[in-house]
Amino acid sequence: MATGWEGKLVKLVPLDVDQHLDHAVKWMNDPDITQYLLVGDFPMTRLAEREWFEAHSKVGGNDIQFAIETVQGKHIGFSGVHRISWRDGTAVTGTLIGEKGEWGKGYGTDAAGVRTRYAFDVLGLRILYSSVLAGNDRSLRMLTKAGYRECGRMPKRHWKRGAYVDEIMLYLDRESWAQPQTP
Repeated sequence: MATGWEGKLVKLVPLDVDQHLDHAVKWMNDPDITQYLLVGDFPMTRLAEREWFEAHSKVGGNDIQFAIETVQGKHIGFSGVHRISWRDGTAVTGTLIGEKGEWGKGYGTDAAGVRTRYAFDVLGLRILYSSVLAGNDRSLRMLTKAGYRECGRMPKRHWKRGAYVDEIMLYLDRESWAQPQTP
């Protein structure tokens, strides 16, 4: 994986403290970026983020984290396959595009597609789950374009900046993903 898993617009590459840590600290302390994340409402120190990087840079276990770079090599976010259940063939996925100037350009959708291919073809998983907080229309559109379907809603699930908000749950199974899409 020296060059990463590549899509049309992005590649998913291993975390690198020297290349990706400063962006992570900046993005996790930007209220615009963390508005719809379950993290991000407490100050993120460089030390805490470095410890997270070190923990998620190890091979094995049930959590795989990538940095998202454009095919030209610009770091723009993160994407991961989390809480992998090898027994059940399931995992939870997530994506963060931290470079606000790159929002709305299809990078998240492409990253989700590359991550899905990796999860199904390389890891052999059968179902991917994801969720978004109500109001995060950008992420909901991205996941839908990547093939995820809504499967439930937990009303007032999380406290976020002054109100309880719903959590919208989505899934993508290997069979649906493998079928050719009709326009």
